[in-house]
Amino acid sequence: MFDPIKIREDFPILKRLIKNNPLVYLDSAATTQKPLHVIEAIEKYYRNNNANVHRGAYTLSEEATSLYEEARLKTAGFINSEMTESIIFTRNATEGINLVANSWGRANLKEGDEVLLTQMEHHSNLIPWQLITKEKGAKLKFIPLTPDGKLDLTNIHKLLNEKTKFVSVVHISNSLGTINPVEEIITLAHRLNIPVLLDASQSVPHRPVDVQSLDCDFLVFSGHKMLGPTGIGVLYGKYNLLDNMPPFMGGGEMINEVQLEWSDFRNLPWKYEAGTPHIAGAIGLGVAIDYLKNIGFENIQQHDKELVSYAMEVLTNLDGIEIYGPKDTRGSLVAFNLKGVHPHDVSTILDEDGIAIRAGHHCTQPIMRWLDVAATVRASFYLYNTKSDIDKLATGLKKVKEIFKRGS
Repeated sequence: MFDPIKIREDFPILKRLIKNNPLVYLDSAATTQKPLHVIEAIEKYYRNNNANVHRGAYTLSEEATSLYEEARLKTAGFINSEMTESIIFTRNATEGINLVANSWGRANLKEGDEVLLTQMEHHSNLIPWQLITKEKGAKLKFIPLTPDGKLDLTNIHKLLNEKTKFVSVVHISNSLGTINPVEEIITLAHRLNIPVLLDASQSVPHRPVDVQSLDCDFLVFSGHKMLGPTGIGVLYGKYNLLDNMPPFMGGGEMINEVQLEWSDFRNLPWKYEAGTPHIAGAIGLGVAIDYLKNIGFENIQQHDKELVSYAMEVLTNLDGIEIYGPKDTRGSLVAFNLKGVHPHDVSTILDEDGIAIRAGHHCTQPIMRWLDVAATVRASFYLYNTKSDIDKLATGLKKVKEIFKRGS
């Protein structure tokens, strides 16, 4: 039975006091907290198995290699990748997108080509495409938004045309919570043989994502947003696409043979993993996957749904709150502003009560301009949050209002 109170016992940091108050952590869209299982797995690796991978004919190196490749196998199963070789370990989702933009983009884009994004992209899925399209003389196009923060697909048939060479879209917005109809976008793009990349940073931690069912060509996500350590991410790609792309970075174990004038590169996935990888990070990610699978995504999704519904109800009933994004279904976050109070002031005052929320532009400045605000407050939830956390947030927001009322 899913019990968030019991789950919280697995997360040591949630026992901390912040300024003499119990920690209320509502910033999981930025990074999640780590269960003891992950922390202990990383410690165990460094205590017992630490060695470099793929390059040592001795026990420790063989153990480290086995643990590292076991994590790759778990990751492939996690997103239902047909081939383990399609899983590339990166530092994070950002590096995965940069790899595709620099490798696929540099090899395939030319002057006059178009790359289609959406107006709600994280900077990580915007800047790499700005750089490569500028370099190649290609253009960026954007799927616009409806007034309630959903994708407006009215003119998608005009945006997807013979000039479009690549589509890169976010699955769930980190600023609006919008769940995008990526299945429809992929189907339309594939009718024109256009490859599609999904930024699944906010979806993979919260719901089952099946790359074969979606039929996406590339998919990226970060380990630290799904209970894993920082510094480890995943790029999935269809084998033929990855196999035909040139390496992004060179050096280390990504080569078969090196002469002074040329090199021959290894097969997938090592072709894209130059240098010593984040071995402990991959092992920690594998344990995080085990933990999430044991909890069950059906339970996680139901818990997310209940928390978001409760948060929307509570925040809507507070005077002076403006909520952004879809009012119906959304990912596990709520972005809002408190009238007359800068988000940074809201965050600072809430911190006095141990409440951790995100305030700022959330690395989506174009979204802030679209909302016509400088920044927003964002409360984001995960499996260790409870309705009590949302009640404490509401109490804290009332305190913020009182403080600014006295000061006006």
